[in-house]
Amino acid sequence: MRPLRTTLTPEEMPTKWYNILPDLPEPLAPPLHPGTKQPVSPSDFEPLFPKALIAQEMSSERYIDIPDEVLQAYMLVNRPSPLQRAERLEKALKTPAKIYYKREDLSPAGSHKTNTSLAQTYYNMKQGVEKITTETGAGQWGTALALATNYFGLKCQVFMVRASYDQKPYRREMMRVYGAEVNPSPSTITDFGKKMLEKDPKHPGSLGIAISEAIEACVKGNSTKYSLGSVLNHVMLHQTIIGRETLLQFQKLGEQPDYMIGCVGGGSNFAGFTFPAIGEKLKKKTSTEFIAVEPKVVPSLTKGKYEYDFGDTAGMTPLLLMYTLGHDFVPSPIHAGGLRYHGAAPTVSALVKHKIVKPVAYEQKEVFDAAVLFAEAEGVIPAPETSHAIKSAVDLALEAKKKNEKKIIAFNFSGHGLLDLGGYQHYMDGKMT
Repeated sequence: MRPLRTTLTPEEMPTKWYNILPDLPEPLAPPLHPGTKQPVSPSDFEPLFPKALIAQEMSSERYIDIPDEVLQAYMLVNRPSPLQRAERLEKALKTPAKIYYKREDLSPAGSHKTNTSLAQTYYNMKQGVEKITTETGAGQWGTALALATNYFGLKCQVFMVRASYDQKPYRREMMRVYGAEVNPSPSTITDFGKKMLEKDPKHPGSLGIAISEAIEACVKGNSTKYSLGSVLNHVMLHQTIIGRETLLQFQKLGEQPDYMIGCVGGGSNFAGFTFPAIGEKLKKKTSTEFIAVEPKVVPSLTKGKYEYDFGDTAGMTPLLLMYTLGHDFVPSPIHAGGLRYHGAAPTVSALVKHKIVKPVAYEQKEVFDAAVLFAEAEGVIPAPETSHAIKSAVDLALEAKKKNEKKIIAFNFSGHGLLDLGGYQHYMDGKMT
């Protein structure tokens, strides 16, 4: 019997996160204060985040210890996760390439997001915070934070982009089962939400608007902090448990991937999967190529401008130097709700700028074509976000077939699509363009 999964024992799970900041080709540009436009100080972040996360956000240490309580929580959400060979997909494509995918869908929340939600909630709990506010697009992040706050005994308030709130009712209900309060965004419970609804009572919402609402609720609350599911450095840091495991698993296989792929909205699952390997490439220890995949209707990396912009629509956050479509950009209500963000993480953006990461973009229907092909071959239904990475992997495998090259392709299977079946119904019924 040929093992198709490469696993790690709990004892082999990495005990440190990898911080890419010291290894970037040039120092990361500092966030700017929204009022003064001057670089922010750590104290400027204190209304939003606990001090431990602020320290991580600005740390210059290459490796940061994962607390024992977080490691224990990781094991309860099925870490270490397996690296799986997509052999049936290879056969379906008749490609000489090997295709591997990292199984981040096995968390009870269904995605990679628990890697940072558990860490962030732990640090908030240690500082005595009682409630966390956040935004969510497709609902994967909101679900992960609801699970984490329930685990560590905090309250959770979620602002869910209205398009996804309506498209994905069971994701919404999953958050409520974990004890979270879930509001469609724009909502009627914040001043900014009311302002958006006055302009358009049927506003589909955006992640930028939901972030503004969550921050407003945070600063007006008592013993309340805000938690972000992507974009910022400390979030990227926590996700690197994925890539550090992946490097160990490829070492066990005695192989090195030619390509590593992840979808990108804000950038957290892509960063988590690739940053440890990118760190090796920056030290000239690997020749792996890195591909970031986004939707054509939200082309921040492929068509956005590299400039300072707000992370939210209301202009309440610090300005970040990143690829952006503009903080007032309202994307189409595609089914990949987690990729409907106007910008990309500063770290990911910097790597794209230096051509260490290659961005590509796809249309929604071709992404679902790849998703159904994968599900038929591998038996696992991917989230629409994850399906962008699958589409890229399929294209590379077909290119290897054309050239008769035995490439090794790896992608992050960032989440399952079992709560996205409305999108699949739309596709199967021939209503998706």
